[in-house]
Amino acid sequence: MAATTGSSISMRSRLATSRISGVKLASLSSQGRSSLSFQLRPLPSRLQISCAAKPETVDKVCKIVKKQLALPEDSVVAGDSKFAELGADSLDTVEIVMGLEEEFGISVEEDSAQTIATVQDAADLIEKLIENNGA
Repeated sequence: MAATTGSSISMRSRLATSRISGVKLASLSSQGRSSLSFQLRPLPSRLQISCAAKPETVDKVCKIVKKQLALPEDSVVAGDSKFAELGADSLDTVEIVMGLEEEFGISVEEDSAQTIATVQDAADLIEKLIENNGA
C-alpha cells in the first residue's frame, strides 16, 4: 500500500475542485492521526443581480403569457414562473415573444429571445429594449 503525502492530496483536491463547478471545497488534515479526515464547508451563496423590471411590466407579461398559453384565469403566473413549467414548448415561447413585441412595440433579436426562460427574464429584457430605444 503506497503512502500518500498531504501535498499530493491537497493538489488532487484543488484539481478536482477546478474541474467540477459547484463542488464544495474540502479541508484535509491529519492532526497526528494515522488516517486523514476531511470536512466539507458550505460555499457562500452567490449574489444574483437582476434589473428588477417595473411591477406593471411584469404584470403585463404575466397576462400575455396566460393568454398565449391559454391558461385558466385562476392559474398563478409570477415573475419567477418558468415558461417550461407552465407547459410552454419552443413554439409557444416564440408566440409569447411575438405577443410581447406587439404589446410593447419592440423588436426582440433571436439571440435575446433564446435567453428568456422566465416571466422576469422577459420583463427585464423588455425594459432594457425600451430604454435603449428611448436613448
